[in-house]
Amino acid sequence: MSVSSFIEPDESTAEELQLSSSSSKRKQTSLNGSHLVIYLVKNYPTYFIINFDKLNYCSSLVPLKSIEDEPNYKFVEGNLYIKKSSKIFKEYNVDIVLHLAAESHVDLSFFNPLDFSLTNVYGTHVLTHVANEYHVKLFVHMSTDEVYGGDCSEETLEETIFQPSNPYAATKAAAECIVMSYWRSYQLPVIVVRANNIYGPHQYPDKVIPKFISLLQRDRSCCIHGNGATIRNFIYVDDVIKGIDILLHKGTPGEVYNIGSKIGISILELARYLIRKVKNIEEPEEINKYISFGTDRIYNDTQYIIGTNKISQLGWKLKIDWENGISKTIDWYQKNFSNWEGAESALSPFPKSLC
Repeated sequence: MSVSSFIEPDESTAEELQLSSSSSKRKQTSLNGSHLVIYLVKNYPTYFIINFDKLNYCSSLVPLKSIEDEPNYKFVEGNLYIKKSSKIFKEYNVDIVLHLAAESHVDLSFFNPLDFSLTNVYGTHVLTHVANEYHVKLFVHMSTDEVYGGDCSEETLEETIFQPSNPYAATKAAAECIVMSYWRSYQLPVIVVRANNIYGPHQYPDKVIPKFISLLQRDRSCCIHGNGATIRNFIYVDDVIKGIDILLHKGTPGEVYNIGSKIGISILELARYLIRKVKNIEEPEEINKYISFGTDRIYNDTQYIIGTNKISQLGWKLKIDWENGISKTIDWYQKNFSNWEGAESALSPFPKSLC
């Protein structure tokens, strides 16, 4: 779920916080944001959480049913770039923002780049501006490892310069520039988070791991861009949420923090691995029956390798290993794929003529 969260102390005590989460156009009410909201509601009962989200075809509130009646939670449907968020700031005296809203599908960004600019750049600017107007105490902005570019074989650190290579990554880099400018110009306390590819339950099945899992569970093949040699580093969603929690309470304003893993795997090997796990197949000839290849992306980064020493110094460490995380994810999609209306359409190759 794409979230912009606003957390504020209640007037009665500085320990009682109000959190509001806001999503703009596309990043689903599902993965990172829904896990974050559930985690905060359950682990911090004195925080009041407002989940602000624009619901669309890739959204699902089903995972949030477990908290919908909790006294410290409220859902508000809305859109970042129409400034409705300002009403929420005023009504709830919001003073901490967790901004996770974004258009995030790289393939779509090649074909609809202006939509990505509207949501990721303008939407972020609206929210940052409103947060500054209401003098929030902290603004946490969720970015991506893709701002570094993906042609470097060496580990990138937080001070590495931007080299985005696709419209999605470029809009996220631009959004970061806006957020950090408010730190420098207005002293708005901001923290930027750059994470590797996040996977796990609640993720709309147009992303590679849930897509391959769901296809295989329907006895369909995995369609791969190009030759599948590109490598992605994956991190389970719970580890990212724990990192955000640490930064919320221990992070330093004006700083950028990487959250990532050393779990790097090519897309082709990912497909083979998931075929073995889901279909219980070991023979190479049988595995290959579930793999098809199509045209590569207009531009496809090689890999994103990010260093995490900075957040590790605050006490964060990776806890969910690859085997455990994938097993949890496979089980969840077997039971919950129908959480989204029309989810079957997400399993088609992109572009439609790919495979």
